[in-house]
Amino acid sequence: MVVLIVIAAVLVAFAAVCLWGAWENTAVQLHRISAADERLPSAFDGFTFAHVSDLHNTQFGQDQSQLCALIAEAKPDAIVVTGDVIDKRRPGTEHALDFFERAVRIAPVYYVTGNHEAVSKEYPALRAAIGAMGVTVLDDCALALERGGERITLAGVDDPIFTTAEAEKNAQLMRTKLADVLKEREHFTVLLTHRPELFAVYREMGADLIFAGHAHGGQFRLPWGQGVIAPNQGLFPKYTQGMYEEEGAKMVVSRGLGNSSIPIRLNNRPEVVAVTLKKI
Repeated sequence: MVVLIVIAAVLVAFAAVCLWGAWENTAVQLHRISAADERLPSAFDGFTFAHVSDLHNTQFGQDQSQLCALIAEAKPDAIVVTGDVIDKRRPGTEHALDFFERAVRIAPVYYVTGNHEAVSKEYPALRAAIGAMGVTVLDDCALALERGGERITLAGVDDPIFTTAEAEKNAQLMRTKLADVLKEREHFTVLLTHRPELFAVYREMGADLIFAGHAHGGQFRLPWGQGVIAPNQGLFPKYTQGMYEEEGAKMVVSRGLGNSSIPIRLNNRPEVVAVTLKKI
């Protein structure tokens, strides 16, 4: 009898975890963050970025209606997308295209690639399609955002896997890219990139505020908030969600939206991050 009770309790607990995980994987939420900096031009005080990352060809509502409703709720001045909108294990571009088609109606959209775009044969067609929609692809380049007669620099870099599959070369390659992309450092600089583990390089090369994804929030988050595993960071990764500040630079890491090789999240809901700039 005792054995049956124990087995039943284990099965109930397992079912509860599965149900909780299934709900969490679709229960996208809006996460608001403020980023204050004395270098920010006064005209950009209150400027809001909606940050989206790691869609991985996942659907949130009919034609991405649920996802884009959250983005609209943030009232963004710009939408930044930091890679992996498609997935090498889940072919197709429909959900990514649905997202971009709705997003460009909300605010200007700026996009950089992730490692999944780098290995997908579908990426060239996706890039052409979103370019026709009006999405700005920041592939190792920078542009000026202007407001009230003042400006900030918005830069973006392609994922290193487009060039090298050797992870130990990522920092060296990124440093080389940014030496050119961020050569003009006069203005407050926002950098879009896929990989948070290279934060030290981004700081060194002069980025003031960095947006990144890739870590999937640590995939499984322990009750006290520690992520368990992330690509290129391994077990108990340092950069998984929220804002990090080191040596004067700030980095906002999105938990992302979809999944890839690990098909489920725990204590780690998908998110849209709304980052509002504040002038100190």
